[in-house]
Amino acid sequence: MPHCHHFMDIIISLFSISIFIFLLLKFRPPAALFSSHSSPSTYPLIGCLLSFYKNRHRLLDWYTELLSKSATGTIVIRRLGCRRTVVTTNPVNVEYILTTHFLNFPKGKPFTEILGDFLGCGIFNVDGELWRTQRKLASHEFSAKSLREFVVKTLELEVENRLLPTIEASARDNVVVDLQELLRGFAFSVICKVLLGGEEEAISELEKSFDVASEVSAGRATKPVYMIWKLKRWFGVGSERRLKMAVAEVHRKVMNIIEKRKKKKKIQDFHDSEDLLSWLISVGHDDEVIRDMAISFIMAGRDTTSAAMTWLFWLLTRHPNVEKQLVEEINFESTLVVEKKFDYKSLKELKFLKACLCETMRLYPPVPWDSKHAIVNDCLPDGTPVQAGDKVTYFPYGMGRMEEVWGKDRFEFKPSRWLLEPEGRGRRRGVKLVSPYKFPIFQAGPRVCLGKEMAFIQMKYVVASILSRFRIKPIATAAAAASDDPVFVPLLTAHMAGGFKVLFQRREKERENSKHTKFPI
Repeated sequence: MPHCHHFMDIIISLFSISIFIFLLLKFRPPAALFSSHSSPSTYPLIGCLLSFYKNRHRLLDWYTELLSKSATGTIVIRRLGCRRTVVTTNPVNVEYILTTHFLNFPKGKPFTEILGDFLGCGIFNVDGELWRTQRKLASHEFSAKSLREFVVKTLELEVENRLLPTIEASARDNVVVDLQELLRGFAFSVICKVLLGGEEEAISELEKSFDVASEVSAGRATKPVYMIWKLKRWFGVGSERRLKMAVAEVHRKVMNIIEKRKKKKKIQDFHDSEDLLSWLISVGHDDEVIRDMAISFIMAGRDTTSAAMTWLFWLLTRHPNVEKQLVEEINFESTLVVEKKFDYKSLKELKFLKACLCETMRLYPPVPWDSKHAIVNDCLPDGTPVQAGDKVTYFPYGMGRMEEVWGKDRFEFKPSRWLLEPEGRGRRRGVKLVSPYKFPIFQAGPRVCLGKEMAFIQMKYVVASILSRFRIKPIATAAAAASDDPVFVPLLTAHMAGGFKVLFQRREKERENSKHTKFPI
């Protein structure tokens, strides 16, 4: 049966490609090529399908190369079966899309259709009144001090009881660990605990199906021809069949958790609970709305933080001087807290660590691109016309590599670019306030990420806990040498191709020596 579905998958793809080749041969004029210095080779009818297909495995770098040649930092992509796509790295355009003309650039039906099977009507996949209602409710909860304290408490339990013992065992036995997978599993567990409370067994069973649903949903957006995934879904074959099964499993398990929680507690008790699921139930939403909101929050809070931490740890292995300074800050701050356990206040003081995280996400953004769809004809500030229905994409990955945005040293890992000059002798350097339109990692405007503060708390806690105790040594794999740059792969959130294989080593002597370190310098 699996072989039959695979065969149908191939037949549909070949059938689609045959149609496009026929149309190209039938309608191509003598001068088929229309291109500019900043646009891909574009033909009538099929647009830039050939170039897109050729670069389908390196779309991020292909877009970045095209944008670096554009005088405005904007390009237009035309593809058969898709609306025009306007891609920009221009901060002025980003502000216009996310804030100034926010109402003209919702996510739009094409976007919500791609993720609709997985995310349903959750906050990250809806527009209009449904989005405003969920946003208002979520804003209230995310700003609550009780949630912040619950997050730190959850982090402490997960780090001390699971993450660090796992690393300690691998260091003792000299066992190679895939740090990316370790952090992904950890982040998934933490976000599920914060959102869903306990339900240990159900949470562990949820992860695999969640992975499949995320991967296939993201793959829909990168298909050279948009209609291919729709045909697969219609026939129920290949990746779309896997998606349907995974989504059904995720929905079933989350609904089971909701039903069990309702049976355990009375409505009045939900208001006193710390996890977000209990709060969603207390508000009185339908079970399907609660399910979709929970899934959306898990998706947003899981791979984003683990991806950023993975790339930071890798960058630190390439920049030992930065790692040394970072460890000094962490050890200095740990001497000021009770039992060397970080709380919310002490985490806020890790300013160099925040600079390192920001610099990491500038180069390797967890969400490398984000798209909206224009409702009516418009014109971006740089003069690029936008037609109603066009896909308009702002591109954080490319923005981090534009000289016009970050300067000639844009490819360098320099956390210092995020730090202010110290106000006085012996004072720590503060972190610069950088425009969210120049650094739209957490979006900006009305849709700015509600979990931004929570994400920094989690990343700081984990990175500080690991680096204060262990050194990380990258291990070469069969696919690449340890000296090679890993491949940055964009899905719903980006990850490191092949994982990040490392050995952990204790820092006992370094920690002893660092007691006398006078940070800051």
